Amino acid sequence: MPGWIPKKFPGKVAEPMIPFYAAGLIVLYAVNAGANAYMASDEYKDDPRNPNLKPQAKTP
Repeated sequence: MPGWIPKKFPGKVAEPMIPFYAAGLIVLYAVNAGANAYMASDEYKDDPRNPNLKPQAKTP
């Protein structure tokens, strides 16, 4: 093996990170739920930037 390739580190990487992965998923779920709640609220449901806003039929 060439000298510039480091030796394998004999430690676990993914297993100690499991609580952080779980916390990240929980935070992502909470942010998504909050954003969905804001989009559905009365204050923002008619905002033109809302992706859930249905296009209005144009009357001539």
